[in-house]
Amino acid sequence: MHRFYVEPANINDGRVIIEGSDVNHIKNVLRLVSGDNIVICDGQGMDYYCIISEVTKEQVIADIDKKIECKAELNNKIYLFQGLPKKDKMELIVQKSVELGVYEIIPVVMNRTIVKIDNEKKELARINRWQTIADEASKQSRRGILPQVHRLVSYKEALNMAKEMDIVILPYEKATDMSYTRKVIDKIAIDQTIGIFIGPEGGFDELEIELAEEIGCKPITLGSRILRTETAGLAIMSMLIYNLEDK
Repeated sequence: MHRFYVEPANINDGRVIIEGSDVNHIKNVLRLVSGDNIVICDGQGMDYYCIISEVTKEQVIADIDKKIECKAELNNKIYLFQGLPKKDKMELIVQKSVELGVYEIIPVVMNRTIVKIDNEKKELARINRWQTIADEASKQSRRGILPQVHRLVSYKEALNMAKEMDIVILPYEKATDMSYTRKVIDKIAIDQTIGIFIGPEGGFDELEIELAEEIGCKPITLGSRILRTETAGLAIMSMLIYNLEDK
Protein backbone atom coordinates (compact mmCIF):
# COMPACT_ATOMS: atom_id res chain seq x y z
CA MET A 1 0.00 0.00 0.00
CA HIS A 2 1.28 3.47 -0.88
CA ARG A 3 2.49 5.51 2.09
CA PHE A 4 2.75 9.27 2.54
CA TYR A 5 3.90 11.65 5.29
CA VAL A 6 1.54 14.40 6.41
CA GLU A 7 1.95 17.09 9.06
CA PRO A 8 -0.12 16.34 12.19
CA ALA A 9 -1.96 19.64 11.67
CA ASN A 10 -3.47 18.16 8.49
CA ILE A 11 -4.94 15.19 10.36
CA ASN A 12 -8.23 16.19 12.00
CA ASP A 13 -11.79 14.98 12.60
CA GLY A 14 -11.24 11.59 11.01
CA ARG A 15 -9.78 13.06 7.83
CA VAL A 16 -6.38 13.64 6.29
CA ILE A 17 -5.52 16.44 3.87
CA ILE A 18 -2.54 15.82 1.60
CA GLU A 19 -0.93 18.86 -0.05
CA GLY A 20 2.24 19.74 -1.95
CA SER A 21 4.19 17.51 -4.33
CA ASP A 22 2.47 14.33 -3.13
CA VAL A 23 -0.77 15.49 -4.77
CA ASN A 24 0.78 15.37 -8.24
CA HIS A 25 2.39 12.01 -7.42
CA ILE A 26 -0.93 10.55 -6.30
CA LYS A 27 -2.92 11.95 -9.24
CA ASN A 28 -0.58 11.72 -12.19
CA VAL A 29 2.02 9.10 -11.33
CA LEU A 30 0.19 6.56 -9.19
CA ARG A 31 -3.20 7.53 -10.67
CA LEU A 32 -5.03 6.87 -7.45
CA VAL A 33 -8.70 7.82 -7.25
CA SER A 34 -11.54 7.97 -4.73
CA GLY A 35 -11.96 4.63 -3.02
CA ASP A 36 -8.27 3.68 -3.15
CA ASN A 37 -6.47 2.78 0.06
CA ILE A 38 -3.36 4.59 1.32
CA VAL A 39 -1.35 4.80 4.52
CA ILE A 40 -0.55 8.15 6.11
CA CYS A 41 2.26 8.66 8.62
CA ASP A 42 2.26 11.72 10.86
CA GLY A 43 6.04 11.65 11.40
CA GLN A 44 5.45 11.13 15.13
CA GLY A 45 5.10 7.36 15.17
CA MET A 46 1.48 6.84 14.12
CA ASP A 47 0.15 5.30 10.91
CA TYR A 48 -3.34 6.03 9.58
CA TYR A 49 -4.98 3.60 7.17
CA CYS A 50 -7.15 5.72 4.93
CA ILE A 51 -9.53 5.63 1.98
CA ILE A 52 -9.27 8.45 -0.57
CA SER A 53 -12.54 10.40 -0.70
CA GLU A 54 -11.65 13.37 -2.92
CA VAL A 55 -8.90 14.34 -5.35
CA THR A 56 -8.61 17.98 -6.45
CA LYS A 57 -5.97 20.04 -8.19
CA GLU A 58 -4.30 21.08 -4.93
CA GLN A 59 -5.40 18.50 -2.37
CA VAL A 60 -6.10 14.85 -1.77
CA ILE A 61 -8.57 14.18 1.02
CA ALA A 62 -8.81 10.79 2.69
CA ASP A 63 -11.01 9.36 5.42
CA ILE A 64 -9.28 7.56 8.29
CA ASP A 65 -10.32 3.92 8.62
CA LYS A 66 -7.98 2.97 11.48
CA LYS A 67 -5.01 4.31 13.40
CA ILE A 68 -2.13 2.16 14.68
CA GLU A 69 1.32 2.73 16.11
CA CYS A 70 4.10 2.33 13.54
CA LYS A 71 6.14 -0.82 14.21
CA ALA A 72 9.30 0.43 12.47
CA GLU A 73 10.74 2.33 15.44
CA LEU A 74 13.09 1.09 18.14
CA ASN A 75 12.03 1.52 21.75
CA ASN A 76 15.33 3.34 22.34
CA LYS A 77 16.13 6.80 21.02
CA ILE A 78 19.61 6.87 19.49
CA TYR A 79 21.42 10.19 19.07
CA LEU A 80 24.40 10.23 16.70
CA PHE A 81 27.02 12.89 17.53
CA GLN A 82 29.00 12.86 14.30
CA GLY A 83 32.35 14.61 14.00
CA LEU A 84 31.99 16.75 10.89
CA PRO A 85 33.64 14.90 7.97
CA LYS A 86 35.02 16.14 4.66
CA LYS A 87 33.16 16.53 1.36
CA ASP A 88 29.93 14.58 0.93
CA LYS A 89 30.58 11.90 3.54
CA MET A 90 27.98 13.43 5.85
CA GLU A 91 25.29 12.79 3.25
CA LEU A 92 26.03 9.06 3.32
CA ILE A 93 26.17 9.05 7.12
CA VAL A 94 22.79 10.80 7.38
CA GLN A 95 21.12 8.54 4.84
CA LYS A 96 22.33 5.23 6.24
CA SER A 97 21.97 6.08 9.93
CA VAL A 98 18.35 7.08 9.32
CA GLU A 99 17.76 3.78 7.52
CA LEU A 100 19.24 2.00 10.55
CA GLY A 101 16.96 3.74 13.04
CA VAL A 102 18.73 6.81 14.43
CA TYR A 103 16.49 9.30 16.24
CA GLU A 104 18.55 12.47 15.77
CA ILE A 105 21.85 13.39 14.12
CA ILE A 106 24.03 16.10 15.64
CA PRO A 107 27.01 17.28 13.54
CA VAL A 108 29.89 18.24 15.84
CA VAL A 109 33.00 20.38 15.35
CA MET A 110 35.89 18.58 17.05
CA ASN A 111 39.58 19.37 17.50
CA ARG A 112 40.60 17.37 14.44
CA THR A 113 37.74 18.50 12.22
CA ILE A 114 39.17 19.59 8.87
CA VAL A 115 36.05 21.12 7.33
CA LYS A 116 35.39 24.79 8.07
CA ILE A 117 31.85 26.14 7.81
CA ASP A 118 32.57 29.77 8.46
CA ASN A 119 29.22 31.49 8.01
CA GLU A 120 25.63 30.96 9.06
CA LYS A 121 24.25 30.92 5.52
CA LYS A 122 26.56 28.08 4.48
CA GLU A 123 25.73 26.13 7.64
CA LEU A 124 21.99 26.51 7.11
CA ALA A 125 22.28 25.35 3.50
CA ARG A 126 24.11 22.20 4.56
CA ILE A 127 21.72 21.43 7.40
CA ASN A 128 18.75 21.83 5.04
CA ARG A 129 20.43 19.53 2.52
CA TRP A 130 21.11 16.89 5.18
CA GLN A 131 17.55 17.18 6.48
CA THR A 132 16.18 16.56 2.99
CA ILE A 133 18.32 13.43 2.74
CA ALA A 134 17.11 12.32 6.18
CA ASP A 135 13.47 12.82 5.17
CA GLU A 136 13.93 10.84 1.95
CA ALA A 137 15.71 8.01 3.78
CA SER A 138 12.97 7.90 6.40
CA LYS A 139 10.27 7.58 3.74
CA GLN A 140 12.22 4.93 1.81
CA SER A 141 12.73 2.81 4.93
CA ARG A 142 9.13 3.34 6.11
CA ARG A 143 10.11 4.93 9.40
CA GLY A 144 7.41 6.13 11.76
CA ILE A 145 9.20 9.41 12.42
CA LEU A 146 11.25 11.93 10.46
CA PRO A 147 14.61 12.03 12.30
CA GLN A 148 15.99 15.52 12.70
CA VAL A 149 19.42 16.85 11.76
CA HIS A 150 20.48 19.27 14.50
CA ARG A 151 22.39 22.48 13.91
CA LEU A 152 26.18 22.30 14.06
CA VAL A 153 27.48 22.25 17.66
CA SER A 154 30.83 22.44 19.42
CA TYR A 155 32.24 19.43 21.23
CA LYS A 156 31.46 21.07 24.58
CA GLU A 157 27.83 21.61 23.55
CA ALA A 158 27.62 18.00 22.40
CA LEU A 159 28.87 16.72 25.75
CA ASN A 160 26.34 18.89 27.58
CA MET A 161 23.57 17.34 25.50
CA ALA A 162 24.90 13.81 25.93
CA LYS A 163 25.28 13.91 29.71
CA GLU A 164 21.49 13.90 30.03
CA MET A 165 21.27 10.55 28.22
CA ASP A 166 21.13 7.14 29.86
CA ILE A 167 24.20 5.74 28.13
CA VAL A 168 26.87 7.33 25.94
CA ILE A 169 29.32 5.25 23.91
CA LEU A 170 32.33 6.32 21.92
CA PRO A 171 34.06 3.96 19.45
CA TYR A 172 37.78 4.63 19.90
CA GLU A 173 40.71 3.16 17.99
CA LYS A 174 42.80 2.79 21.16
CA ALA A 175 40.14 0.72 22.94
CA THR A 176 40.88 -3.01 22.64
CA ASP A 177 38.53 -5.12 24.77
CA MET A 178 35.74 -6.46 22.54
CA SER A 179 34.21 -8.33 25.48
CA TYR A 180 33.68 -4.94 27.17
CA THR A 181 31.92 -3.67 24.03
CA ARG A 182 29.56 -6.64 24.15
CA LYS A 183 28.95 -6.09 27.85
CA VAL A 184 28.10 -2.41 27.36
CA ILE A 185 25.69 -3.15 24.51
CA ASP A 186 24.05 -6.11 26.26
CA LYS A 187 23.29 -3.99 29.35
CA ILE A 188 21.29 -1.39 27.42
CA ALA A 189 17.70 -1.58 28.64
CA ILE A 190 14.45 -0.89 26.85
CA ASP A 191 13.54 2.81 26.52
CA GLN A 192 17.03 4.05 27.49
CA THR A 193 18.35 6.99 25.48
CA ILE A 194 21.66 6.31 23.76
CA GLY A 195 24.32 8.77 22.60
CA ILE A 196 26.98 7.71 20.08
CA PHE A 197 30.09 9.82 19.51
CA ILE A 198 31.97 9.34 16.24
CA GLY A 199 35.18 11.24 15.51
CA PRO A 200 36.04 12.98 12.22
CA GLU A 201 38.73 11.69 9.83
CA GLY A 202 41.52 12.38 12.32
CA GLY A 203 39.69 10.72 15.20
CA PHE A 204 39.50 12.00 18.77
CA ASP A 205 42.40 13.60 20.57
CA GLU A 206 43.24 12.52 24.13
CA LEU A 207 41.67 15.58 25.76
CA GLU A 208 38.35 14.87 24.02
CA ILE A 209 38.42 11.31 25.36
CA GLU A 210 39.10 12.59 28.88
CA LEU A 211 36.24 15.09 28.68
CA ALA A 212 33.89 12.40 27.38
CA GLU A 213 34.81 10.05 30.22
CA GLU A 214 34.07 12.81 32.73
CA ILE A 215 30.39 12.73 31.73
CA GLY A 216 30.30 8.92 31.97
CA CYS A 217 30.94 8.15 28.31
CA LYS A 218 32.20 4.62 27.64
CA PRO A 219 35.01 4.29 25.04
CA ILE A 220 34.61 0.97 23.21
CA THR A 221 36.24 -0.92 20.36
CA LEU A 222 34.43 -2.03 17.21
CA GLY A 223 37.02 -4.68 16.44
CA SER A 224 40.62 -5.01 15.34
CA ARG A 225 40.21 -2.97 12.15
CA ILE A 226 40.38 0.83 11.90
CA LEU A 227 37.11 2.11 10.43
CA ARG A 228 36.54 5.29 8.46
CA THR A 229 34.37 7.95 10.06
CA GLU A 230 31.55 7.19 7.60
CA THR A 231 31.72 3.49 8.54
CA ALA A 232 32.12 3.61 12.33
CA GLY A 233 28.69 5.07 13.11
CA LEU A 234 26.96 2.59 10.83
CA ALA A 235 28.86 -0.28 12.44
CA ILE A 236 27.82 0.60 15.98
CA MET A 237 24.26 1.37 14.83
CA SER A 238 24.07 -2.12 13.31
CA MET A 239 25.32 -3.68 16.55
CA LEU A 240 22.74 -1.75 18.54
CA ILE A 241 19.72 -2.58 16.39
CA TYR A 242 20.69 -6.26 16.37
CA ASN A 243 20.57 -6.17 20.16
CA LEU A 244 17.59 -3.83 20.60
CA GLU A 245 15.22 -4.71 17.76
CA ASP A 246 13.02 -7.14 19.67
CA LYS A 247 13.31 -5.64 23.16
